[in-house]
Amino acid sequence: MGKQRVSRRQFLNYTITGVGGFMAASMLMPMVRFAIDPVLTASASGDFTATDLKESDLTSEPQRVSFTVPQKDAWYDSEETRIAWVFKDEDGEIVALSPVCKHLGCVVDWNTDKNNPNHFFCNCHNGLYSKNGKNVPNTPPLGPLDVYRVEIGSDGIIKLGAIEANKGV
Repeated sequence: MGKQRVSRRQFLNYTITGVGGFMAASMLMPMVRFAIDPVLTASASGDFTATDLKESDLTSEPQRVSFTVPQKDAWYDSEETRIAWVFKDEDGEIVALSPVCKHLGCVVDWNTDKNNPNHFFCNCHNGLYSKNGKNVPNTPPLGPLDVYRVEIGSDGIIKLGAIEANKGV
């Protein structure tokens, strides 16, 4: 078998193709890594955050509780302040309701509507929720308020976790 010679034109084509492929790969790798990075990191959804409220301080009257949770946005770490309405229901179980209205995402308040006492009221569009978070018929909200997972620490401090759908209504 004879040796086949490579012309200058073929050599330049091979060289440019190889260098171009290397440059394309070096530009795409960071983008691919950035896109799949959230999938590779461990989720902290099972974590609970301590509030300033003790179990002994709870009554049947909902109390507004603010707490901060760590938040990671790509490589930027920050803290997000969240709010919950916490109380004990008729069975003595601790309930922590999310204050975000299911209509347009406004924040609901407890017992602020004079026409409907002992209800959660959204003043954006007059949305009403009963004490357990169920939306009142013929008002704008289409679903019940979400609930936080609740845990009680060994010191009696209320700890709140991830938001879940309200199945108790």
